[in-house]
Amino acid sequence: MSESKLLRGTFVLTLGTYISRILGMIYVIPFYALVSEIGGALYSYGYGQYTIFLFISTLGFPLAVSKFVSKYNSLGDYYTGRRILKSGLLVMTLMGGLGFLVLFSFAPILAEIVLGGSGDQHGNKVEDVVLVMRMVSVALIVVPIMSLLRGFFQGYQSMGPTAVSQVVEQVVRIAFLLGSSFIIMRVLEGEIATAVAFSTFSAFIGALGGLGVLIWYWIKRKPHLDEMLEKSRPAAVMTTKEMYKELFSYAGPFVLVGLAIPLYQYVDQLTFNRAMVEIGKGAIAEELFGMINLFVPKLVMIPVSLATAFSLTLVPTITNSFTSGDFTILRRQIDKTFQICVLLVLPAVVGLSVLAYPAYASFYEISEAGGRILQWYAPVAILFSFFTITAAILQGINKQKFAVISLFFGFIVKMIFNVPFILWFGEIGAILATALGFTLSILYSFWMISRHAHYKFKLFARRSFLMSIFAGVMMVSILLVNYLFSNVFTYEDGKIYSVILLLVGVGVGAGIYLFLTYRSHLLERLMGNQLEKILSRFKRKQVKEQ
Repeated sequence: MSESKLLRGTFVLTLGTYISRILGMIYVIPFYALVSEIGGALYSYGYGQYTIFLFISTLGFPLAVSKFVSKYNSLGDYYTGRRILKSGLLVMTLMGGLGFLVLFSFAPILAEIVLGGSGDQHGNKVEDVVLVMRMVSVALIVVPIMSLLRGFFQGYQSMGPTAVSQVVEQVVRIAFLLGSSFIIMRVLEGEIATAVAFSTFSAFIGALGGLGVLIWYWIKRKPHLDEMLEKSRPAAVMTTKEMYKELFSYAGPFVLVGLAIPLYQYVDQLTFNRAMVEIGKGAIAEELFGMINLFVPKLVMIPVSLATAFSLTLVPTITNSFTSGDFTILRRQIDKTFQICVLLVLPAVVGLSVLAYPAYASFYEISEAGGRILQWYAPVAILFSFFTITAAILQGINKQKFAVISLFFGFIVKMIFNVPFILWFGEIGAILATALGFTLSILYSFWMISRHAHYKFKLFARRSFLMSIFAGVMMVSILLVNYLFSNVFTYEDGKIYSVILLLVGVGVGAGIYLFLTYRSHLLERLMGNQLEKILSRFKRKQVKEQ
C-alpha cells in the first residue's frame, strides 16, 4: 500500500474518531436538561459497569486482530488472517454473551454496592439501578463482534469501514438516546429511571447501526477479499493455541491504558455514595456524583481530546527515531510533544477553572456545586493529557510495560485515598484522589522516559514556566473582565448572562494568550509549518479581498 493511501486512511480514521467524540460530548447538554444530575448519576451507574464488562469481554482482542492480520497480510498469507477472523468472531460472541449474562445476573448486587447500601436515601432506587444495568448489558452481545470486524478491516489498512461505522454508531445511539428520553419525559411524562434505562439501551441500538455498516462493507468487499485469498501464499503452520498466544501478545499491556479513566470512575462508583453518607451528605450524594462522573468530565475532556490529538501526531516519528537509534532527534521530538501539550491544554485548564461557574451554568444550569466541582476538576485535564501522551511515548520506545506499571501505581493510590479524601474534603476529595493517582503515574512515566530515551527535562521545564506566566497573565485578564461585568450582572442572573461572561472571557483570555505566545516566537517554534500555512492562507485571503 502506498504511503499516501496509508496516510489518507489514518486521517479518515482519526476524523471519524473525533467526530464520534465530539458528538459524545455535545449530546450531554440536552440529556442533562431532560434527566438532571440524578438521571446523570443513574446513567453513570449503568454505563460505568458496561465499560468495565466490555473491556473484560474484549481484552484488547480487536486491536490484536488488526496487528495480527496486518502482519500476515504483509507476508502474503491472507488465509491466516481469515482464519483468525472466523475463530475470533466465535470467541467474541461467547465472551460478549458471557459478559451479558454476568452483568445481567449480578446487577442487583452491584446496584446495592454503588448506592452505598442505603436503598432509596440518595434518590435513585435499587430497582432503578438494576433496570439500567440490565438494559445496557444487552449491548455486550453485539459490541465485541462489531469491534472485531473493525480490527479485521484495519488489518487490511482499510480505515473507512471503522470510521464510518463509528460515526453511524454514535449518531444512531444519540438519536435513540435523546429521542427516547424526550418522548418518555416530555410526551409521556414518565419516570427519570425509565428514560435513563432506554438511554443506556441506546448502546445496543447504536451498535446494531455500526455493525450493519460493517456487514455492508463486508458484502461489498468480499469478492476482492476472496480474490486475495486465492492468491495467498501457503498458510503459516501454527496451532490454534500458538495463534492465540501470538494474538494476545499483540493486544499487549498498552490496551490497559485506555481504561485508566473508566477505572478511576469505577472506584468512585463503588465508594463515593457510601463515603458521602458517612459525612452526612447522603441526601445530595447522587447529584454530586452525576456531576463528578458524567457532566463535568464531558466539559473537561474537550481540551484534552484536541491537545492530545495534536501531540500524538508526533508519536509515529518518535517510534521511527527510536527504531533507527537516532536519540538526538528522538529527544527533540519528545520535547516538542510535551511542550505542545502544555501550550494547548494549560490555557484551556486555566480558562475553564476561572470561568467554571458561568461555564457550568451555560452548558447545564446555574449551580454553585457544579461550578465548584468544575473549578477543581479542570486542572486534572492536564494530567489526563500527559498520562495519555507519556503512555504513547513509552509505547513508541517499546516500553509498554512501564505504561501499565504507571497505571497500576496510580490506580492503587486512587483506591487507597479515595474514601479518606472524601471523608476529609467532601465531594472534592474524589477529584483530589484522581489527581494524586494520575500525578504518580505521570512522574513514574517521566522517570522511565528519561531513563530509556536519555531525555532531559531542562528545556521543557523552562518553556513550561514561560507558558505558565502567559497563562497567569491570561487568568488576570479574565478575572478583570469578570470584575468589570460584576458591576452590571453575574452568572447567577441567568443562563444568557452566563453565556455572555463565558464567551467574552474565553475571547479575551485566548486572544491575550495567543498574542503573548506569538510575540515571544514560542508559537512559531512549536507549531512550525502548521502556523506558517495558516498565516499564508490568511494573507492570501486578505489580498484577494483587497
